[in-house]
Amino acid sequence: MNHIAANLAGVHRRLQAACARAGRPSGGVRLVAVTKGFGAAAVAAAVAAGQREFGESYVQEAVPKMQALGAGPPLAWHFIGPVQSNKTRDIAAHFQWVHGVDRLKIGERLSVQRQEPEPLDVCVQVNISGEISKSGCTPADAPDLCAKLARLPGIRLRGLMAIPAAGSGPESARPAFRRMRALFEAIGQGGAVDPRLFDTLSMGMSADIEVAIEEGATLVRVGTAIFGSRE
Repeated sequence: MNHIAANLAGVHRRLQAACARAGRPSGGVRLVAVTKGFGAAAVAAAVAAGQREFGESYVQEAVPKMQALGAGPPLAWHFIGPVQSNKTRDIAAHFQWVHGVDRLKIGERLSVQRQEPEPLDVCVQVNISGEISKSGCTPADAPDLCAKLARLPGIRLRGLMAIPAAGSGPESARPAFRRMRALFEAIGQGGAVDPRLFDTLSMGMSADIEVAIEEGATLVRVGTAIFGSRE
């Protein structure tokens, strides 16, 4: 597991270099290590190297890891990807963040089912590239959905999330990232959400984190560049 610490350090160097090019402070971009498909030992190795935020896409896979790591330092767990209605109760109980809210029904279920004292931080997933096979609300629907979610108790609207269509290289995602930033800023300044809380633009993964940061990402989700290829 020694490679995980080395890889994590390499990702941090990439983040710092991208922030420097964009004229942004390196502390302004958070790194979520995506541990989907990797066991508790891999998570523990990342924790030992200083990582504290982790992303999972399957509740049944994530909860055992949370339990295995429970005796260590406090960690923040992010549910990334589409949220199924029959999984909202478990997500509300075990996670601190949800990056895949794409319709009001999901937000309402999470709101009712969140029993922890601290609200559940949520991001609205936007299908910024208009892919039929991908989850997310349309950019046109995002402002209204954000306004409605911001009024729900038990959850705290923090921003937007997107996964642009796969392209020929990192630069192919730049137009989508740029549209996401414009949408994020428009919603944040539109008066329907609390601009003090609406502070998270979740975009960018292993192959394109530099471009995402240059276009305004405040949170990147990285798995392969830290843990290697999944089986």
